[in-house]
Amino acid sequence: MLSSTVVPIDYVYALTAVSLALIAVLIVSMVVRGRRIKQAEQRARETLAQAEREAKNTRKEAEVTAKEEILKARETFARSTQRTRNELKELERRLAKREDNIERKMETVSRKERTVEAMERRVAEGESQLKQKTEALNRTLAQQKQQLYRISGLSRDEARALLLKMIESDVEHEAAAIIQRTTERARETADEQAKEIMASAIQRLASEFTSETTVSTVDIPNDEMKGRVIGREGRNIRAFEKATGIDVIVDDTPGVVVVSGFDSVRREVARRSMEKLIRDGRIHPARIEEVVAETTKEVDHQIVEAGKQAVMDTGVRGIHPKAISLIGRLRFRTSYGQNCLQHSIEVAHLSAMIAAELGLNEKLAKRAGLLHDIGKAVDHEVEGGHPEIGANLAQRYNEKPAIIDAIRGHHETSPPQSMYTVIVAAADAISASRPGVRRESLEKYVQRLEKLEALACEFPGVDVAYAIQAGREVRVIVDADRVDDQSAFKLCRDIANKIEKDVTYPGEVKVTLLRERRVIEYAR
Repeated sequence: MLSSTVVPIDYVYALTAVSLALIAVLIVSMVVRGRRIKQAEQRARETLAQAEREAKNTRKEAEVTAKEEILKARETFARSTQRTRNELKELERRLAKREDNIERKMETVSRKERTVEAMERRVAEGESQLKQKTEALNRTLAQQKQQLYRISGLSRDEARALLLKMIESDVEHEAAAIIQRTTERARETADEQAKEIMASAIQRLASEFTSETTVSTVDIPNDEMKGRVIGREGRNIRAFEKATGIDVIVDDTPGVVVVSGFDSVRREVARRSMEKLIRDGRIHPARIEEVVAETTKEVDHQIVEAGKQAVMDTGVRGIHPKAISLIGRLRFRTSYGQNCLQHSIEVAHLSAMIAAELGLNEKLAKRAGLLHDIGKAVDHEVEGGHPEIGANLAQRYNEKPAIIDAIRGHHETSPPQSMYTVIVAAADAISASRPGVRRESLEKYVQRLEKLEALACEFPGVDVAYAIQAGREVRVIVDADRVDDQSAFKLCRDIANKIEKDVTYPGEVKVTLLRERRVIEYAR
């Protein structure tokens, strides 16, 4: 018996619902896809329209830009064309002007050519006439010579010899006259030139003057110290004199011990040693010998340093070491109150300046000036004058003959063999004779300069006065409103007379009076 299968009704409904749902989904998806397609088409149409609009705008902008560039190119071309036209016009104008100048020059050249041709014709005619005249003159001279020979009775050679003798006599007379006039003129100008050279050298020299002299006294604080210096029965003084070679004088003068001796270096050693012993207080023969030996080394070192410094200051090179030591010894030597080392340095500079003015060797003159008083360093030990001693020392140290002669003859004790001897002698005289150098201190020298200035300022109408050139000239400046040109001469003479009357000085003092009117106004 066949059995039939019964499908539940719910299952059928479920399948139907699922199918309907699937169909609905398909329909919805198709509707959505259609809408998307339409939207895509719509966006494509809008994009295409926008692209077309942008293309139109770009084309319009490109057309405008192209038109602007075309206009600019046309303007640039127009300006360039106008500039080229202007340059061409200017060039045409210059060419026209140059053509005019060339035409004028051609006319001038043509005129000059015609003038030259006329001058050549005249010169040719003149040469022809000159030739004729020369021939006529030669014939006349020949006739006169023949006639002169007949009248004088002399041959041609004899007449020539007589004529040459007469010319020689006239020439000798004229030459002698010329030599005499030249000699007189040289004598007249020699003094002036020498004064100018000396004044220039003095004016250029601005070295300081040191008025120090070797001190020969030593201060002692009390009489007890003086007793120590003397020692028991004078043994300390005897030991001191033996060690230093200097005499010690202890008198009744309170607070002073005097050291005396001809050797300035030893005297300086003795002075310093005595000061050290007094400061130390230990004074006995052994200590004296120790202090003197120590001080001697110090002074010797100072002498060498002073010599080196002097050589360095003057710029002189190649001096023998022993000569440098002798130069340093001059630091402790004075002459009429003038320090010999400072004097030698000053003479070196003055000699170089004078040599420069004369066109000679400045270095050689400076070397001779620095060494000229080297003999004074040992003149207390060697017999003879310091010029001869110095010359012998220079010869021993292989100095040049010109320097040796300058040292030997700077005091005119021997005839000069070179110009450098005269230069050093002049520089030595200048350094020794200028105001304030010798027999007076720097303070007195300054006081005298101040006195010259004060004396000039005492006169009415004088604004200010300056003493210059080491006191050898006074510059006086007066008030132009109070002193006129006529009274200026009298005022200058009165000042000079007042100086002659009230001031003592070597040589002469030049008074220069200046009167100047200045008018000042300000533009604002």
